[in-house]
Amino acid sequence: MDPIACGLPHRDPFVFIDSVEKLERGAYAESVKLFNGDEPYFAGHFPGNAIVPGVLLTEGMAQTAGIAVGAPGKTYLLTAIRSMKFMRAVRPGERICFVAKKVGEAGGLVQCVVAAHVGDVLAAEGEIVLARAEK
Repeated sequence: MDPIACGLPHRDPFVFIDSVEKLERGAYAESVKLFNGDEPYFAGHFPGNAIVPGVLLTEGMAQTAGIAVGAPGKTYLLTAIRSMKFMRAVRPGERICFVAKKVGEAGGLVQCVVAAHVGDVLAAEGEIVLARAEK
């Protein structure tokens, strides 16, 4: 599924999801991303030994969480990163699967557990908090 059609408010060059693979509206989403290595930031992020920046992995997980809990016209903003761990370097050309699951909600805030996998290997995981965006 197209992430924009699923409610992602971002546009190029700030879309870090290629497609949404699973969606349980309001609760859960899985998406995929493949960085091809031609993106300009790889020229300076460990030249000759490119690694996908952790901040971009985090943003991909946050965008997936926003799709999980949001909907077209219902936008959420990343307001807190409660925890984030990076267990494995991710390289351009590797297919990344982002997973986000809603685990709580209070006072307009939504907490999600998120993860990034390359194949069967966990590359990153954490907890984030999203808040409903006001127009």
